[in-house]
Amino acid sequence: MAKKQLSKSKNTNYGLLLNRIGEIIVGARRHVVRTIDTAQVFAYWQIGMAIVRHEQQGKVRAAYGQQTLIRLSQDLINRFGRGFSIDNLQNMRKIYISFPKLFKIYETVSRKLRHGKEFKKYETLSRILSWSHYCELQKEENKFARSFYERETIENNWSVRELKRQMNSMLFERLALSLNKKKVLSLAKKGQVIVTPEDSIKDPYVLEFLGLKENSIYTETQLEQALIDKLQIFLLELGKGFTFVARQKRITIANRHYHIDLVFYNRFLKCFVLVDLKSGELDHADFGQMNFYLNYFKNNEKGIDENDPIGLILCAKKDEVFAKYVLGGVNNKIFASKYRLTLPSEKTLHSQLMLKHKI
Repeated sequence: MAKKQLSKSKNTNYGLLLNRIGEIIVGARRHVVRTIDTAQVFAYWQIGMAIVRHEQQGKVRAAYGQQTLIRLSQDLINRFGRGFSIDNLQNMRKIYISFPKLFKIYETVSRKLRHGKEFKKYETLSRILSWSHYCELQKEENKFARSFYERETIENNWSVRELKRQMNSMLFERLALSLNKKKVLSLAKKGQVIVTPEDSIKDPYVLEFLGLKENSIYTETQLEQALIDKLQIFLLELGKGFTFVARQKRITIANRHYHIDLVFYNRFLKCFVLVDLKSGELDHADFGQMNFYLNYFKNNEKGIDENDPIGLILCAKKDEVFAKYVLGGVNNKIFASKYRLTLPSEKTLHSQLMLKHKI
């Protein structure tokens, strides 16, 4: 019996040892891949710097500059193989111009590596994105928006596909429209910081991922089902800290049953977020219904350490003046935002943002 227990103990200890070594190997391999990616990004950045400085010193004209890139591309491919197409060289040039401080970040990485500071090493490495991320980011001409998307990609670990979706849906402009100029600049430098309910609200919300036609008529039930079917992407559109809680949440008062379309929880705000879907235009009755739901949740669902719930009415149409009067002057936090089934017009959102903040 004693021998069996000893054998079992040895097997357990061996299993722990094997798992620990496995973790070390996997971590090391990931680190090697990440280090290689980082070195590649900085090498391309340096190539871009060399091209730009060559142009500046020789005051290269556009036509001559293009001919130089063609010749350079051919010679580099002959010497080093693939990866040096004309388009890629142009990207290297643009990324150097768009991210001039990348050199300082890389130097910090190198210093951490030389001193062997493990935690700081991985932390700093994560501040440098992949080459594909930078190629996407440099397409954004607005330096404030570009800084915002870079910060959000790092903090939220967005894939290139997710980054493209957020840029195409003009997330920065949609958030900035609800902020003053000072907060817009903070948005560009720090990314989206969720402190108050207002920080988490967008207007409009873009639901192009549902694949529904803009001019077709959908019931609220159909819209709700489409959102549930694409819940993962919808959570990305809602923003930071949202988790799904319930669909058609039933509440009962005086033997009468009511149903809340969607219920979420935001871990940054530490509160429930109730969502009511409206396929038509915002009406004062919608506001009264949401206020009723919030009062119920405040008294029956809210935890001791949680903040009061907030309500979001997602509607197809909204008159701003009407919404101002309907939503003003109450204790509960209720927001009304339009939803769009297609990507917003870049020209329209840019002009609205420039008109409001002049940036």
